[in-house]
Amino acid sequence: MKTLIGTMMLAIGLVVVAQPSMAEDKKFAKKHPRRAEVLKRANNEENKNNAAAVNGKITDAQAKKLDRQDQRIKAQEQADARANGGTITKKEQRQLNREENNVNRERGQMEKADAAKAAGGTPPTTPPTTGSAPTAPSTSN
Repeated sequence: MKTLIGTMMLAIGLVVVAQPSMAEDKKFAKKHPRRAEVLKRANNEENKNNAAAVNGKITDAQAKKLDRQDQRIKAQEQADARANGGTITKKEQRQLNREENNVNRERGQMEKADAAKAAGGTPPTTPPTTGSAPTAPSTSN
């Protein structure tokens, strides 16, 4: 119960601290639309991670791992912007979005695995991909 309350307080604190004023946000977005999109998505993903932890879909440790990945993405965005005079290129934006897609996919896999574990089953696995399709056994009469 204490971890649930602690996680909720952390999530609320992050939302309050991470939200700049609306006027500042609009000015920044107008001047740096790619950066604004990437940072908004990173913040949304962090909020989803925290909500999944609060709702019990993933563990606190898993949420922290995903949050660390999101923080690394934000740090990379800032480094890219510093290297390009305050903006990021379309290529960098695509790369950052791919990284966010991977974090999002990983959270979904964690949620499925934890749900299967809670249901008493085994987590779903993807079959190995091979170069050829499996063949049905032949029956000779």
